[in-house]
Amino acid sequence: MSLQMARLGQDGAPVTPDRPVPPSGARRDRQPYQWGSLLLIGPALLLLLALFVGPSVYSFYLGFTNLKLIGPTSLNFQFTGLDNLKTLIHDPTFVGSLGTTGYFVLVSVIGAVVVGMLLALALRTGGRIMRVVAGGVVVVCWMMPAVTAGLAWYATTTANGALAVLLGSPNSDYLAISPLLIVTMANIWGQSGFVMLVFGAGLRNIPNEVLEAAKVENANPWQSFWRITLPAMWPLVTTTVLIVVLLSLGNFSLIYIMTQGGPGTATNILPVYSYQQGFVFQNLAYGALIGDALVVIATIIAVMYVKVSRVKV
Repeated sequence: MSLQMARLGQDGAPVTPDRPVPPSGARRDRQPYQWGSLLLIGPALLLLLALFVGPSVYSFYLGFTNLKLIGPTSLNFQFTGLDNLKTLIHDPTFVGSLGTTGYFVLVSVIGAVVVGMLLALALRTGGRIMRVVAGGVVVVCWMMPAVTAGLAWYATTTANGALAVLLGSPNSDYLAISPLLIVTMANIWGQSGFVMLVFGAGLRNIPNEVLEAAKVENANPWQSFWRITLPAMWPLVTTTVLIVVLLSLGNFSLIYIMTQGGPGTATNILPVYSYQQGFVFQNLAYGALIGDALVVIATIIAVMYVKVSRVKV
């Protein structure tokens, strides 16, 4: 028996030329960690700690104090435990703001994703002139500053605005009649351009041969979309949904320009309510706590996204 045949592997089987000895212990091809790389990412980590982690932790702390914008506790504020949290739980305006925020975000996401997908599909099948003109208009709408977009929608939906004139009732103030619906439509209008660009890039990555093969198999456009296009773009869709959710959760400027959270509390989403408590009612601690609640909600949504994104379609 040769020397190689006399050797035994880890499982007790004799080693043959076709059965090499598997490596034991740590992998030998694994690269050792380069501790010098910390010097390269160190500045970025310091900026992250100074500009994000530090202020976030301090904001959570302020939510459990008695800090006011003016008055004796504007400088000499103290930790008050769970007093603000108890007030928040029993605050009917906060509960109503949660429902308003949920409606605003949910309808905005559905509308922006559907409109963005339809625009991306239309631009893919349209001519060159249509892609350039329509795509340019949508992108301009998306890139428009929130103040400009808010003023434009305010002028369009109030009395004697373009919407009222087109519907034949120039004296109707549709922003006052359906404020939450109007601001949600404005948000969909602003987010659809971003969704269209992302989905358009995803559609270009789907081979035309696959879609042509579906046509040969007599698949109609809906079947091709549902069974080929959507599964191929599912990771992109879930990522886009998360981004639109987070953008909508923090959309303060558009609503504040159009309604300032009114009439009453009709459009009082969490960012607007946090601002009102902190700078209108001068209760900075309570406003910070509302902002903390918004961060917690966004974190929960992000964790749910990670779980959903692991599901294979």
